[in-house]
Amino acid sequence: MTGNIDQIEKSLCKMASEARSAAGFLSSVSGEMKNRALVSIAEALITNAGAILAENKKDLELAEGNIKPSMLDRLRLTSERIEAISASVKKVVALPDPTGLSDGWTRPNGLKIERRRVGLGVVAIICESRPNVTADASVLCLKASDAVILRGGKEALNTNRMIVSTIRTALEQCGFPRGCVQLIDSADREYTLKLLRMSGQIDLAIPRGGAGLINFVKENSRVPVIETGAGNCHIYVHEDADQEKAINILINAKTQRPSVCNSAEGLVVHSSIAASFLPKAAEALQQKGVEIRADGRACTFINDPKIVKATEEDFYTEYDDLIISVKVVDSLQEAIGFINEHNTKHSEAIITESLSASDEFSAKIDAACVYTNASTRFTDGEEFGFGAEIGISTGKLHARGPMGLNELTCVKYVITGNGQIRK
Repeated sequence: MTGNIDQIEKSLCKMASEARSAAGFLSSVSGEMKNRALVSIAEALITNAGAILAENKKDLELAEGNIKPSMLDRLRLTSERIEAISASVKKVVALPDPTGLSDGWTRPNGLKIERRRVGLGVVAIICESRPNVTADASVLCLKASDAVILRGGKEALNTNRMIVSTIRTALEQCGFPRGCVQLIDSADREYTLKLLRMSGQIDLAIPRGGAGLINFVKENSRVPVIETGAGNCHIYVHEDADQEKAINILINAKTQRPSVCNSAEGLVVHSSIAASFLPKAAEALQQKGVEIRADGRACTFINDPKIVKATEEDFYTEYDDLIISVKVVDSLQEAIGFINEHNTKHSEAIITESLSASDEFSAKIDAACVYTNASTRFTDGEEFGFGAEIGISTGKLHARGPMGLNELTCVKYVITGNGQIRK
């Protein structure tokens, strides 16, 4: 076992060294050169789609029966999804390069201070079985002048190998070092533990996945961590809501793609409209195959034997599936308190025609994204105009909400003097 750990440490140190060198290269190349490399990657993904799909088929066959259907959907690639990934890369090409941007000022003593935006350096991305994240993370890091070390879920191992191989070949053809994008292609969990302890060699770790993965990374990392991914999101239907609008938004937020982090996991309803709204909402949800787990009051309004009585744990759960919890409250203030206690600080929505209710909800809800009369499914870097995203940050340091290019950079101060000394 000791020999194996030594080999893992040796392998990771080599990767980190190559990544550091690649980050230095990226810091010196022009935005035009980076864009040419990204266009090459976008084209290579389409050219190599057959090989990627063949590897993805292997992963799907291995995962069948071992993960729930919603997670299988996250893992699955199709020709259309690869085309969408390629199109997303091209959208990143069209975005302004954040590196090299600067502003400056002159102090009374004549010192000229310039603030430049630069890449973070070496970024580690630890994600679950979503191969699209492999491509998204790679191209965003490249454009932000960061080298990336990827650690994907074991279920996507074959797919990720092929995607990264495709990206690295395209980069080499453009004169970029292969160390710009690297993949840990072993399922051994010890790699993740060792990676997270490489303080000084890795500049930032970003987990992409559920609460279990995020907590594991936070608890074991000696590298700065930005939390992304966990999404126990709610739809609150206020007493002044347009009920038809509320049902349309609810169905979209819950069922359009239930396996993703911005789908709704909880429905909160004001008691004054529960009798009229909940039976209609329950029928619409059940028509879409959604299992309802309701509190005692909600059960009396719905009065359907198929409804499951919710436990307290249900209100904290990110299902990533066609399941939703339901809670009845007596006031806007109770709804805000309930959501803030149970959510993951991701995305929350209020459905209301009352401007004052919307304003209070938006001000008091503790979440990265707060919606009025819109689906939580819009919490996405591309939907916000950022291109592909690295993840949805639910923390409050450095980045919050959809993380695009700017969030993958930091600043450097360059100071020019003429002999000044401090007295």
